[in-house]
Amino acid sequence: MTAPVLTSIVPGAGPLHSSAYFIQLYLPVKFQATPPIPLPELNLRSDAWASHCIAVRKFSGFARDKNIVKEADKLAVSLSRSPWANSTSSEGNYAYSIVQYNSPFRLMDV
Repeated sequence: MTAPVLTSIVPGAGPLHSSAYFIQLYLPVKFQATPPIPLPELNLRSDAWASHCIAVRKFSGFARDKNIVKEADKLAVSLSRSPWANSTSSEGNYAYSIVQYNSPFRLMDV
């Protein structure tokens, strides 16, 4: 899959105060008018987002716990020096989200 996969983390929302994760997949425009109906046992639901702005930082390599925290910090520093420094909203329930793409190529013996 090369389409973006969005993973949002909600600290403390899981069992025993662990983090909970929400995985969201992008539905291409051609399917948005009549989206496919998922199997009930998958416990999936569709979610439409209102238009909004998102700050993004791009980095290469694999998304791992150790580097996404560093990259999120770099994004925060970058935003602190911009006109958008104080324009964040606390309306969301997520601490942060990461969007990943799977390469069409597979690494062997990793």
